[in-house]
Amino acid sequence: MFFKSNIKLLRKRRGRTQDEAALALSLKRSTLSGYENAVAQPNINALMQFSEYYGIAIDTLVKVDLRSLSESQLNQLERGYDIYIKGSNLRVLTTTVDQDNEENIELVGEKAKAGYATGYADPDYIRILPTFKLPFLSKQKKYRTFQISGDSMLPIPDGSYVTGEFVQDWTTIRNQHAYVVLTKDDGVVFKVLENKINENGKIKLHSLNPLYLPYEMPVSEIREVWKFVNYISAEVPEANREKDQLAKEVKQLKKQVEAIQMKLNL
Repeated sequence: MFFKSNIKLLRKRRGRTQDEAALALSLKRSTLSGYENAVAQPNINALMQFSEYYGIAIDTLVKVDLRSLSESQLNQLERGYDIYIKGSNLRVLTTTVDQDNEENIELVGEKAKAGYATGYADPDYIRILPTFKLPFLSKQKKYRTFQISGDSMLPIPDGSYVTGEFVQDWTTIRNQHAYVVLTKDDGVVFKVLENKINENGKIKLHSLNPLYLPYEMPVSEIREVWKFVNYISAEVPEANREKDQLAKEVKQLKKQVEAIQMKLNL
């Protein structure tokens, strides 16, 4: 638990003494001191008071070591962009910065994807990823690049490097837009998303390749979401004529199957 160090850090960042913070929290100064020194443990009512006062979710106050976050991440939390409050189990993003304290673009290559599925929130793991810069991207946003595999997103070819912008609030996911998604069981996937969070708490994932059927996933199975920005590939895209013809044949086959099913139900 990081509660004691987190509430002390947040209090000092606000420039508050223990007396001032205790008064605002309707606590005795000795009680607050006990929490900050781990002499006393807060009950659920006290945790709710701290969460409301700082605008940060209880999960974050207890589970996330705020001392390990960059200044930009702390600023995001203090401005109300706490992903736990947004209703997901996603941890606060772990990132790296360069010597000028500007965000790097970390590269998650094919060999690193398996490790990323478990190490995405581990500062030591993120620190060993290769980093680079794309000068045409905004310095005010957070980006990461993932190497994709497979043919489900053709015409974007297998092995391409897809760069995404970190999505803090998943309710802002836009329908029919492409995203890189870190999932609990399937690892890193690149799909076109359909936002059904308000409807049933799920995201529907679509492939560009019509041979792959869409499927739904509860947000509880999602760890990170990155909005597609661009991709880099060494391959020249193929002409689309064969793919278009294949898509037509698949649609015709589906119609035939549906017709057969209707006859069987008569």
